[in-house]
Amino acid sequence: MESAGWPSSHCEALREFVTGGMSYRDAANALNARFGTAYSRDAALGRARRMGLGEPARPGPPPIRAEERVQRPTERLRSADDFRPLEFFRRRPAFVPVERAPLRCVEVVPRHLSLIELGRGDCRFPYGGDLDGEAITFCGRPRRKGSSYCAPHLHLTREPFVPAARPVSAAPLRLVASV
Repeated sequence: MESAGWPSSHCEALREFVTGGMSYRDAANALNARFGTAYSRDAALGRARRMGLGEPARPGPPPIRAEERVQRPTERLRSADDFRPLEFFRRRPAFVPVERAPLRCVEVVPRHLSLIELGRGDCRFPYGGDLDGEAITFCGRPRRKGSSYCAPHLHLTREPFVPAARPVSAAPLRLVASV
């Protein structure tokens, strides 16, 4: 298989270098020096593999002498604890679809403003968007101070039975001079 990027003279030179025992980096450098190209080590390696050239022989590990061999300890008997499934092999829980609870009704007549039409002090409670292609509009009534919603929508979004995070008290503070 001849690649359009590798002329036959370059392939023959690569074959000569690799079969002569050169590493692919040295072969790529030699090709670049001879032909004025810019082949990388990986390009030479890939082309050599496509040409069917094998990997250069690498020295294997030295043989182990009989005196250096380590004796394996005798294996212990396995208990039931060895066969327990690991923590990450547990089955994932099966999720089932849950029906949404219907929203509580608030007697508010929303203005149904788009996001672009909303003003700085308008309620941001969303309407619509449940069906595909349905536009999302917003309440648009004057919002309550310190909130993004008007008073009815603020009460609608708050859980009525959840107490405040901390009790609020109006205790007068007095500055005292340090001595």
